Amino acid sequence: MDLLGSIMNAMDKPPSLSEAEKNLIKKRKAEIEKRQKLEKEKLKRFKERVEGKLDSYFKDHKNVMLKFDTMDQICRSIVHESAESKGLLSYAFGIDGVDRYIRIYRKENPPSPDEIAARKRGEPWNEQIQQQLFEKREKDKLMEEEYSKGKKEKFVPNSNYKDKYAHLIGQDAALDAAKKTETNKTYGFVPSENKKDSRSIEQTMADIRAKKRQKLAHDKEETE
Repeated sequence: MDLLGSIMNAMDKPPSLSEAEKNLIKKRKAEIEKRQKLEKEKLKRFKERVEGKLDSYFKDHKNVMLKFDTMDQICRSIVHESAESKGLLSYAFGIDGVDRYIRIYRKENPPSPDEIAARKRGEPWNEQIQQQLFEKREKDKLMEEEYSKGKKEKFVPNSNYKDKYAHLIGQDAALDAAKKTETNKTYGFVPSENKKDSRSIEQTMADIRAKKRQKLAHDKEETE
């Protein structure tokens, strides 16, 4: 016998269960399986009742919304699943573990975003509240349109200044004065042709000397 085998034989073996203990474990296992089976059958019956209720209620096209009572998460999941299989919309409202419940709607009559928001806040909702919100939105929309329209309109004076002074300076003069003036592009500028001096240096110096002699002669005549 090898070393490993001798060690295993030297170790204490776990005590074997008695028949009574075996029977107790078997009994507990059977009870658990029974409870699970009962719970499964219970949920199955619940699903059948939900589907039957949905069929009978929404068979009448006048009915557009159905509310279920408060229920736990497992039952809510069954209601959501059943509604989806029937082509309906389902929404859960309320606080989980306190008053969480489900409302079912037809797809062609879904709840408005305002209704969903109000019910999630735990606030009441009815047709009167919906109508009031609709009227408020329409009023705000009209006010906004009027405000935007007023900003876009240009100011138009009550009288034309050309007509205002026509009796003083005449109609033709008033019209001429009212014409849009254009800036003279050459104002303040000297053409480059005028800036260019075509004289030679000698001619320029001679002209300067002649001007000086002329000025001296003029001054002399004034002093005599």
